[in-house]
Amino acid sequence: MYEGFADKLIDVTERYSEDISMQWCKAVRTNPRTFSYHAMTEEECYPRAIDFYKNLRRIYFSGKPYTEVNDYFSQYAVQAHGDGVPLREAVYALIMMRRHMWLFAEFQAIFVTALEQRQAIESINATIRLFDHGTYIVIQKYEELNNK
Repeated sequence: MYEGFADKLIDVTERYSEDISMQWCKAVRTNPRTFSYHAMTEEECYPRAIDFYKNLRRIYFSGKPYTEVNDYFSQYAVQAHGDGVPLREAVYALIMMRRHMWLFAEFQAIFVTALEQRQAIESINATIRLFDHGTYIVIQKYEELNNK
């Protein structure tokens, strides 16, 4: 139903993945809620977002999206935990990752017609579900890692 809009969103996200990742990296390195990221260099920070943005199509349209989501967000959690990033900051950084993707899409003015706006809402809901599940995986992985 909303694949047309989702394709547009993902096209923009993939095409501008480097720009979006740099914006996200700059934001997490300065946001008071993500203090642990402040000491990271761009080279350390950047790959955390670029991997997701470049692979969004594979994750979003996968026949088994929860497997793809689990793989990406488990890896994200292991890396963040290994770097000593507190769980609350790792989760907030994910929130910012989602926000930067949508802000960039909105800036590109891909919401044009009323039909596209409806498709956008449906696509936003699907993306939120993807990130919600990813957040759950990050929390679960942190708990596993803390119990080792």
